[in-house]
Amino acid sequence: MATIYYDRDADPNLIRNKKVAIIGYGSQGHAHALNLHDSGVDVMVGLREGSRSWAKAAADGLNVDTVANAAAWADTIVLLAPDTAQPQIYHDHIVAHLAPGNTLMFAHGFNIRFETIEPPEGMDVSMVAPKAPGHRVREVYVDGGGTPCLLAVHADASGMAKANALAYAWAIGGARAGVLETTFAEETETDLFGEQAVLCGGVSALVQAGFETLVEAGYQPEVAYFECLHELKLIVDLMYQGGLNYMRYSVSDTAEHGDYTAGDRLITEEARYEMSQILNEIQNGEYARKWIAENENGRTWFEAERRRRQDHLIERVGADLRGMMPFVKPVTIRPGE
Repeated sequence: MATIYYDRDADPNLIRNKKVAIIGYGSQGHAHALNLHDSGVDVMVGLREGSRSWAKAAADGLNVDTVANAAAWADTIVLLAPDTAQPQIYHDHIVAHLAPGNTLMFAHGFNIRFETIEPPEGMDVSMVAPKAPGHRVREVYVDGGGTPCLLAVHADASGMAKANALAYAWAIGGARAGVLETTFAEETETDLFGEQAVLCGGVSALVQAGFETLVEAGYQPEVAYFECLHELKLIVDLMYQGGLNYMRYSVSDTAEHGDYTAGDRLITEEARYEMSQILNEIQNGEYARKWIAENENGRTWFEAERRRRQDHLIERVGADLRGMMPFVKPVTIRPGE
């Protein structure tokens, strides 16, 4: 049975007595920094000189300095830059300022799990990983709620690493919803697998393949968009609220029957085998090595694939349709962005 902690289990004074440097001000960085600040924590944002985020963080009322200066000032350093950028930031600007008794924190276990960052002995190394994009971490906090988080401890030199991490989770709102204890390896491997096999890779491929099947059969692209992409949110919202059972309870009997008859035809033994292969490649480090190499070699394939996918017909049709529905607050990402 999973161990889950809540607000009542945390000691807010532990984090309020720390000086916390948030390295990075992207999706997670801005949410953590602002939530910490609003929870009464002493926060500084560390950014590279010339960063476009510098003025934004300052305008949001936060103290901002270089990564090195923020790391030297803090006793708790939270690395929230992109995974593949973290090792160089750590080696160039942070490691020289680490001291016994400091805490190094992460929101994803990638660099500890794959040993691209190896912190010195004598310090705590922990993780608080919100299970939501950063903008939702912030929005839900402001609304008085919280985002569930995973908590893990890699090194506990002080004997307080878990208690301090739980206090941090309290400060960003995670303990309002629940903080589940895990390990760096479990968080990293399940997170990568979920992104690739289900949440991003699996869902994106299924949506696009369904759209293409209908369009190639002669149906209007706009109708195909509504059936294969737009309505997906309605189904996921039902799952989010009450699981697969509630979704099946809420849809028509015909839709439920189609769920039972078609699902296993799509997720075949071959598909399950590929899922197991994806998981194996994550566990043995093959995926990490390839992704790190892609970044070291200029991300040529990644950027070309990004542009190609952004120009797919489903994106062009969707942009037009969403433009007619201002209530969805449409956002359009153009090829190359």
